[in-house]
Amino acid sequence: MKPALAAALLLSALVGTAQAEQLPGASVESLLAAAREHSPDLRMVRLEAEAARERIQPAGALPDPVLRIELENITRNGNQSATLNPAQVGDTKYTLMQPLPFWGKRDLKRDVAGAEATQAEGRAADTWAEVATRIKTLYAQYWLTGQSLNLTRENIELTRRLEQIAQARYAGGLAAQQDAIRAQLERSAMDAELVGMESEFHHLMVFLNAMLARPSGAALAEPAALRPIPARLDGSALNDRLLAANPQLAIEAARIGGAEKSRELAYRNRYPDLTLGVAPMQVGSRVDAWSLMLEMNLPLQQGTRRSQERESERMLEAATARKEALGHRLQGDLNAALSNLDSARTTEQITRTRLLPQAELTFKSALAGYENGKVDFATLLDAQRQIRNARLALLRAQASQQMRLADIERLLGEDL
Repeated sequence: MKPALAAALLLSALVGTAQAEQLPGASVESLLAAAREHSPDLRMVRLEAEAARERIQPAGALPDPVLRIELENITRNGNQSATLNPAQVGDTKYTLMQPLPFWGKRDLKRDVAGAEATQAEGRAADTWAEVATRIKTLYAQYWLTGQSLNLTRENIELTRRLEQIAQARYAGGLAAQQDAIRAQLERSAMDAELVGMESEFHHLMVFLNAMLARPSGAALAEPAALRPIPARLDGSALNDRLLAANPQLAIEAARIGGAEKSRELAYRNRYPDLTLGVAPMQVGSRVDAWSLMLEMNLPLQQGTRRSQERESERMLEAATARKEALGHRLQGDLNAALSNLDSARTTEQITRTRLLPQAELTFKSALAGYENGKVDFATLLDAQRQIRNARLALLRAQASQQMRLADIERLLGEDL
């Protein structure tokens, strides 16, 4: 082979490998990294959180000042035509007024807007936790389906070898033709099952691409490995972490803070707002008089204000009750997820250490017995199904642990 051709082939292989490595899907971490950059749901809530932060400063700002210009006696008692020239009217008053909310109201409005911004940030964190959980769950199913496909293909090949053994024994007059037919039926059933698995595998790829805002037919890397499961999880410590870090509880805590400030603002509305003004008066071409003005609203509608105060109190009580109820529900969900994780872990251990070895021994014994004519072919096929079911159970238990871990991390709002 010429050196130039060899170099071109090597370069092509390296480029193909690099492109394969760049494809998400080999690990759940690669999918999460892609989602952080491309998820439209996450981008939406981040922009909403940024918009909410921009509302904090204007909420506590002073209202814009008001400039009023009054032209008086524009006909000079009928001695001239109407005019809008300030130097030719009787007098012109320029009034500059600045509304001043009662002391503390601006700070309270700013605090309310800050609480709303904190809620928006909490919604962004909660949305990411939801997106991440969905991706983790889909990846576990993606990995399970991929492993099940490989296992089914292996079993199809094994059934093909069993069929050859049955045909050889039939040719030697040691077995009935029905044995080979049974092997063919078993292989046909697994071929049909394989088609369903391939369709499910494709659907999972479509769902994952949708989560990453990629074209539905875009390629994904083959699922390679699952995340390690923590060896031991302390339920009490996790409950404390949930109460401290759960995004939904953070949203409710911010809602309570905003309700408290709204209640204080409702009580502060008992007091009047002020407006200060200064008004120079122009006569002819010169200013020869100045006026000062103080204006205030009179809070006489006390019934309306008491209703607003009671409304703010009820809203605060409702927010507190909502947070308490949510905390109890989330703790229940966490404890259920922990129990399910322990159950899946125990199932994996039993399957790996007892069920699978027993099924393998049973199959080996049945195969040897069939070759020696001591057991029938139906027993051999049943032993094959047992070992296949045991391996599928092991895969399902591993995938189930990943899903339960994703549920726990969803509740905590952070990875373990």
